[in-house]
Amino acid sequence: MKKIIFIVLLGIYYSGYAQIITIKDYKTGQPIELVSIVSNESQTFITTNSKGQADISVFKGAEKIQFRIMGYKAETKSYSELESAGFKLSLVSSGISMEEIVVSATRSNQTSKDVPSKITTISSKDAALQNPQTAADLLNASGEVFIQKSQQGGGSPMIRGFSTNRLLYTIDGVRMNTAIFRGGNIQNVISLDPFATEKTEIFFGPGSVIYGSDAIGGVMSFQTITPQLTFNDTVLINGKAITRYSSANNEKTGHFDISLGWKKWALTTSISANDFDDLKMGNHGPDEYLRPFYVQRVDSTDVIITNEDPRIQRPTKYSQINLMQKIRFHPNDKWDFQYGFHYSETSDYARYDRHIRYKNGLPRYGEWNYGPQKWMMNNLTISNYSDNKVYDQMIIRVAHQFFEESRIDRDINKDIRHIRIEKVNAYSMNLDFTKKINAKHKLYYGIEAVLNQVNSSGIDQNISTGTGDVGPSRYPQADWKSYAAYLNYHFKVTDKLIIQAGARYNQYQLSATFDTTFYPFPYTSAELNNGALTGSLGAVYRPTEKWAISAGLSSGFRSPNVDDAGKVFDSEPGYVITPNPNLKAENAYNAELGIAKLFGEILKIDVTGYYTVLQNAMVRRDFTLNGQDSILYDGTLSQVQSIQNAAVATVYGIQAGFDLKLKSGFGLSTDFNYQIGEEELDDGTISPSRHAPPMFGTTRIFYEANNVTIQLYSIYSGAKTFKELPQEEQLKTEIYAKDKDGNPWSPSWYTLNIKAMYQFTNHLSISAGVENLTDQRYRPYSSGIVAPGRNFILSLRATF
Repeated sequence: MKKIIFIVLLGIYYSGYAQIITIKDYKTGQPIELVSIVSNESQTFITTNSKGQADISVFKGAEKIQFRIMGYKAETKSYSELESAGFKLSLVSSGISMEEIVVSATRSNQTSKDVPSKITTISSKDAALQNPQTAADLLNASGEVFIQKSQQGGGSPMIRGFSTNRLLYTIDGVRMNTAIFRGGNIQNVISLDPFATEKTEIFFGPGSVIYGSDAIGGVMSFQTITPQLTFNDTVLINGKAITRYSSANNEKTGHFDISLGWKKWALTTSISANDFDDLKMGNHGPDEYLRPFYVQRVDSTDVIITNEDPRIQRPTKYSQINLMQKIRFHPNDKWDFQYGFHYSETSDYARYDRHIRYKNGLPRYGEWNYGPQKWMMNNLTISNYSDNKVYDQMIIRVAHQFFEESRIDRDINKDIRHIRIEKVNAYSMNLDFTKKINAKHKLYYGIEAVLNQVNSSGIDQNISTGTGDVGPSRYPQADWKSYAAYLNYHFKVTDKLIIQAGARYNQYQLSATFDTTFYPFPYTSAELNNGALTGSLGAVYRPTEKWAISAGLSSGFRSPNVDDAGKVFDSEPGYVITPNPNLKAENAYNAELGIAKLFGEILKIDVTGYYTVLQNAMVRRDFTLNGQDSILYDGTLSQVQSIQNAAVATVYGIQAGFDLKLKSGFGLSTDFNYQIGEEELDDGTISPSRHAPPMFGTTRIFYEANNVTIQLYSIYSGAKTFKELPQEEQLKTEIYAKDKDGNPWSPSWYTLNIKAMYQFTNHLSISAGVENLTDQRYRPYSSGIVAPGRNFILSLRATF
């Protein structure tokens, strides 16, 4: 009996025995954090901690274990080779690679060389050098995402000619889009903290098979800091503290995060605080962009104040705070539990493009602000690795998110302040599986359920008397639901050819109750219940390790949400959007071809061409309400419009990249984007698409050696003449320059910039830079606010 007990205890001891590998930089000997470790013989995905350590006992006996991280040559070793080396591995810094681990393609870890779609990754190292102020600026740093801003507290990405609710955001695998994501420009991405972001992926093209509604132009996937475990009896403590200042808006930012790791438990706490003053534009550019005066409330009167410095855009200041708390429990190699809490809140911030609207030569508004933008998420992720008939890997994600946003506006010298408040509770559940059938066949499949509860209210407040009355709400009280199942099939035909195919069925429902107190809607409720079927088929052919040719066909969809079907708002002076409960989903069909070539290990050239057709596009069109084509809205007689399935849109273009890295440490890279968007108008004519920006790109010259990184780069954009502006943009005369005929247009622009980072010690670094060296005055296409002028940036970073 004693022998049996001894054998059982011995078995438990060895089954829980951890084999720790340590990975370091070959040249410096420093540990390498976040190295991805995978094997074709196991679906387990492992990353190294801040000490470069990971437990690889799950790979025992494996013939091929792969080690990958951006900036280093990938290594493949057998378990026995690692054992012979004492479980120590050094990685050599590389020039350029065509392989990395990505998750956005299938919601599971996958090698990028096996993905037929274009994916761009922004690493934490890239982000540290660029020092972005917001998550929108982080995306802009990729050189492949165009960012529109209506105000300083903004950032609406444009990808492949699509924007707003035709793009999808995920945070730690959880869908962020809600039922009130609108067709107009949005700024929800600024709720994310770039300092707490570990990795960002941009998936280009329709991703509806995996992500469902809204994933038409692309998917932006943000992975926040993952709590790390220790592999000995010493508690693993790591984190960072960052301070930053920038001159163009007198920015003051502070960040601190700390992680504590034990063998089975780990915690991460993160906090960031930002304070941005009014933004100053550049000195050389169109005079139309200057801000000669602004409105200020003085002794119960709206007074027009002469701006002492017309380059300062008043009012644009705001502040923000971000909090994150994560808890991880890793009882063994089979299970992993992670809970995350995220909270973000801004101050009130002015919608600048509304403040520069004029009526009879004077400002139209006395005030136009967004109230505090709040976002909270509770997220539980459970991962299980099990070699059974159903799956090798299972990931369960259950999340609750709360969103609050509001709009506050008042006409100049009027007493009534209109306050519209929207609150959304978003619940989601995802169940994702991976199953490797054999060496050639693998399945990715899962189910999803989403519920959004929308609560909208209105207050009309008299600022003279302090009294308030119930006012019309922006939205009806509504529930939006989505249920879906998907299957993705991965077929390794040969070592050179991979085929991937997928399908998804999505049922979506909308239930809304309308208040007829303020507007004479001919209905009091609306119900939508429809389905959408999407699919994808792609292939990757690699004739050699230096060549990659990918091709794909895919479809995407966007189901009508509460913003589409039930919103009442003024889109522009003299027009009012009214609800339309008879909408159907719009569908996108995309074809693309990509070619990438690696020359040695120093040069990579890649080009991707795409063509997308959007059918049943939901667009604004003239409408009638109870037979009337115009109604009084906030005291103004306005043309009635609604969102309708009334157009076909096409977008086509190319994305090209050039990346040269010499062994001397010097390098040159360029990302170039050219897109043409066209949209059918009500009369059958064709207009340029609103969300297809002019050509844009980024070119960088850089030097990396030892403790120094220096980058000189240029960001640039083409022009849009008056005739090239979309019809609705031609009406926004306040945000554009004037051509020789007095018509609005968007001039081309460029900036020259320099960034540098110096590593004093392993734990202390300083980064500095100057953006817009030549002090250009420019406004990115469709933006309401003018971009910063010459901007000096200084940041200190301490890690431990």
